Amino acid sequence: MALLEVEDLHVSYGAIRALHGISFHVDEGEIVTLIGANGAGKSTTLRTISGLLYPDKGKIVYDGVDLVGKEADAIVRMGVIHVPEGRRIFAPLTVRENLEMGAYTRKDKKEIEETMEWVFELFPRLKERAEQTGGTLSGGEQQMLAVARGLMAKPRLLLMDEPSMGLAPILVEEIFETIQEINKQGVTILLVEQNAHMALSVAHRGYVLETGLIQLEGTSQELRENPQVREAYLGGD
Repeated sequence: MALLEVEDLHVSYGAIRALHGISFHVDEGEIVTLIGANGAGKSTTLRTISGLLYPDKGKIVYDGVDLVGKEADAIVRMGVIHVPEGRRIFAPLTVRENLEMGAYTRKDKKEIEETMEWVFELFPRLKERAEQTGGTLSGGEQQMLAVARGLMAKPRLLLMDEPSMGLAPILVEEIFETIQEINKQGVTILLVEQNAHMALSVAHRGYVLETGLIQLEGTSQELRENPQVREAYLGGD
């Protein structure tokens, strides 16, 4: 059952067309990845789903409701949470305060505490640094905090934009293991990622986006074995 259906989505930045009518779906419980080069339209897609950009045309149907025209905060309240590229944590706030900001739409203090405990189990390092300010964390820890802050809103659909960007290889593995764990615990994930090899190792299905158009789609296995994908995104291995 599709939790998210994107139909014929066209998006522009002024006179520049970024998306030329893309359609794809994400089923409940899946990890689906969008892969493609810089400037292909991957981040634009996520920003449009989360209400930060307004499409020229097309539909974005989440759990039976069209999101087009809804404000970003209303979309958050519906359970669609965007973990942006570049982390965007609140550097002057402590780790705990950043996490509390992630739960701003929720009212039940006991439930918020339970979610925080769950997040600290997923990211033990954040628990150790709960009273440190976000700006003093390493790049990898800041990325963990960005993901953890998103989880504090109890997402049903998590949009993740370049979670491995700028991280050391060992941390990249850790982040992707955590993505799989989050998914196992019932969160559906739409993942935008430059590291196609890692993205396809955790995703169930994927779409290849090139200059605002979807050129290929398939299971992760099919995309990994596709000669074009191997040549362009997997270093030909």
